[in-house]
Amino acid sequence: MKIRAALFILGIWLMGCKEQNREKPVKALQDKGYTEEYRPQFHFSPPEKWMNDPNGLVYNEGIYHLFYQYYPGDIVWGPMHWGHATSKDLVHWEHKPIALYPDEHGLIFSGSAVVDKHNTSGFGKNGIAPLVAIFTYHSMEGEKAGRDDFQTQGIAYSLDNGATWTKYEGNPVIGNNGIRDFRDPKVFWHEESQKWILTLVAGDHAQFYASKNLKEWEHLSDFGKTQGAHGGVWECPDLFPIQVADTDEEKWILIISINPGAPNGGSGTQYFIGDFNGQKFTSDQQKPKWIDYGTDNYAGVTYNNTPEDKRIFIGWMSNWDYANKTPTQKWRSAMTVPRELALKKVDDDFVLTSYPVEQLDKLASQILAENVLISSRTSDTLLVDGLNQSQIELKTASKDFSLIFKNDLKETLMLEMDSQSNTFVVDRMKSGKVAFDSEFGDKKHLSPISMLNDSIYEVKILLDWSSIEIFMDGGVYVMTEQLFSTEPYNTLIIQNGSEESEIRLESIKYMESVW
Repeated sequence: MKIRAALFILGIWLMGCKEQNREKPVKALQDKGYTEEYRPQFHFSPPEKWMNDPNGLVYNEGIYHLFYQYYPGDIVWGPMHWGHATSKDLVHWEHKPIALYPDEHGLIFSGSAVVDKHNTSGFGKNGIAPLVAIFTYHSMEGEKAGRDDFQTQGIAYSLDNGATWTKYEGNPVIGNNGIRDFRDPKVFWHEESQKWILTLVAGDHAQFYASKNLKEWEHLSDFGKTQGAHGGVWECPDLFPIQVADTDEEKWILIISINPGAPNGGSGTQYFIGDFNGQKFTSDQQKPKWIDYGTDNYAGVTYNNTPEDKRIFIGWMSNWDYANKTPTQKWRSAMTVPRELALKKVDDDFVLTSYPVEQLDKLASQILAENVLISSRTSDTLLVDGLNQSQIELKTASKDFSLIFKNDLKETLMLEMDSQSNTFVVDRMKSGKVAFDSEFGDKKHLSPISMLNDSIYEVKILLDWSSIEIFMDGGVYVMTEQLFSTEPYNTLIIQNGSEESEIRLESIKYMESVW
């Protein structure tokens, strides 16, 4: 079965004003669109059916590959395949046929992909360096029989830059000695040891393996049984080096998704900062650090082989608490926007920042509002058609303010910065459709702001048809949330509670559709 190609977006009328005269920017109408209710306009989503974890993120020969967990039979989770899409800029995506199908070894669960530049696997031919995918097989028969060894690791290779794939006849390449949750391999080439390093999760901890040829693997070490969050099973690991900003120091990051056990409930992604010597990952960190305090960024991993060695991250924009119930009809789930990760030192501590890739700024085509000053202890109301497809940027030193998004049905999304509790709050309890699951709109979601810049800092917001992503202080704090308003928001109220600091709304810009 091939994934149907997406159609072009139906254009819409847009208007932005500050309760004053402003020209009404017009986006030319097109006759066909990727425009179902709640369909993201600048986030990746499948053309139809169910999607979850990003898989096999790899760059090769000018192409960014996005594979993903995919069930072509329904809009709820089912027998897993690898769906596939490609991009030249991480922004505009082209849907491709399904890459990997289930076989006699099982369903195709999450994993990664590498460019085998030196043909260590022997899969390359005629000077072509193969792409090699490493993934988890999940045997439903084994699981139903009550066995604990139903997850193993397999590989496949491509000689046409991901267009077609051949599974290795010697699969599985890593067997299972009785670990029930044994999955999600992430692989990279470790130059110092001249070996491939594979990280996977084994229930409540991570395991590390090494190989010279991607076929034969040796177990090296374990990490994490007594460190970090353990409210649920560990999933989707990623291990990589990263340079500390403005220094020559290098640290290693281990990303681990966990479900349940996230700070605001359900699914979330923690990370550890430490060192890796080719055998062991070590970290003094005992408490979890979170890559995103929102409820809808899970199973994220980073690209292999990126230009300039940039560390680019994409997450699945959902939460297992309610993922199968979100109110879409033709498809279900989307990905976060691609984000560049960086490591900064803030107040004698390290923090992994996450910020939208710069290519996304090219979509910000029309100014809906700009240069609005909200002085201390005042508020301002902006009427802006097009809010649900916009980029909002403001700068302030205030740590007491709120942004309230409303529509004509009085549905309300509120963002609030509170200096008394040192928290940033997202309240989507009255944001629109929330009753499809009791966990979706049951409470406010909180992020600490203890390391937020004491002087002027930036808040960047990306609002799409069914999501909001909030980046504070260059990505020191991030919150990602799904939203399902019955009608688009068309009013933004900015309230400044600070007695000393003003808020400057730099701009609200309309984001072009990538479809």
